[in-house]
Amino acid sequence: MFRSGLGGPLGSGRQVVSWISVDDTLAAILRTLFDDALAGPVNVVAPNPVTNAELSATLGRVLRRPALLRVPAAAIRLALGEMGESVALGGVRVAPRRLRDAGFAFDDPTLEPWLRRVLGRPG
Repeated sequence: MFRSGLGGPLGSGRQVVSWISVDDTLAAILRTLFDDALAGPVNVVAPNPVTNAELSATLGRVLRRPALLRVPAAAIRLALGEMGESVALGGVRVAPRRLRDAGFAFDDPTLEPWLRRVLGRPG
């Protein structure tokens, strides 16, 4: 949708989106496998969550496409029901506290540089 210029925020766009690059995901998983200090649950997310509106605007900017077409919350609820409410319209701010406390270094801590790299769109 974004590549065709039809992307945009979902609902209000205020919901928080915790994200992480594939490279950081794999590095974090390997770290948890071999670091005894990271036994138990570990949040594997980037240290800088964004709102859905920020994600949409950033993706539109990186792709050089408009990202203005907001998907109404009512349409998401109608199409996806309760799952749409929790998955698309709900937001959860998750922090990688245990990874950071263990000294984990993220290669991709912020969204835009990572999107530019994986989409081949230098700034």
